[in-house]
Parts: sequence; structure tokens; C-alpha cells
Amino acid sequence: MKRLVLMSLMLAAALPVVAQQQRRPAPPPVVREESAPEPPPAAYEPDLLRLAEVLGTLSYMTALCAQPDSAGWQQRIVQLIDAEGTTPQRKERLAGAYNRGYLGHQPAHRTCTDRSRLVIDRMLVQGQRLTREISTRYSG
Repeated sequence: MKRLVLMSLMLAAALPVVAQQQRRPAPPPVVREESAPEPPPAAYEPDLLRLAEVLGTLSYMTALCAQPDSAGWQQRIVQLIDAEGTTPQRKERLAGAYNRGYLGHQPAHRTCTDRSRLVIDRMLVQGQRLTREISTRYSG
């Protein structure tokens, strides 16, 4: 009986501490700073996004076909994002385009085939064309 009384007293003494801990005020809500409005996209934005997608495709397909320059495509997209990612939203769009290109061919190309090599050749031609058009049309 003494033991039960002693335990009851200890429990009663601990309750106010537990109750106080449970009544702590909630932390203030996180207020996100509104970012400045994004400037209008550059005239070459669609071509740039397509180029990022081409780089993603080349990155996946050249690695699939074990071509020695496959890691170079990843470096190129990092350089492109560093150079053209003037806002967080633009960086996200460029990375998203790259990821679409990288992931878009995975379902159809699980091993390197003649068709895979044809895709690589077409993407190289398209990437060169886009690069040439962007640099000649919009550099100044």
C-alpha cells in the first residue's frame, strides 16, 4: 500500500511538468519571402529548353551505349544552367527539360541497339543545329 501511495505522489508531482510541456506555444508559422517577379523569358527560351532536353537524351543514350564521352553531356548541362539560369525558376525549367530528355527514352531503350545509336546521331545533329541557331540568331 505504501508503494502505491508513493507512486501516486510521484506521478502527481510529474503531471504539472508534463502538462506544462504540452502547453508550449506553437512555433510561429514560416513566412516565405515572395521572390521578385521573374522577367519575361528570352526570345530563345524554347530553343534553350529543347537544347537542355537534347543534352539529357544524349546523356542517357551515350551512357547506355557505353560511349566514352557520355559524362561530358552532364557537364554541359551544368555549364548551361550556370550560364543561363538567371533565376531559380529558369534553373528549374532547364533542369526539368534535361530530366525529361534523360528519362524520356528509358522505357524504349533499355539496351543499346541500332535504333539507340540512330537516336544519338539525330540528337547530335539537333543539338548542333540548336546551338548554331541560338548563337547566330541571338548573340550580339
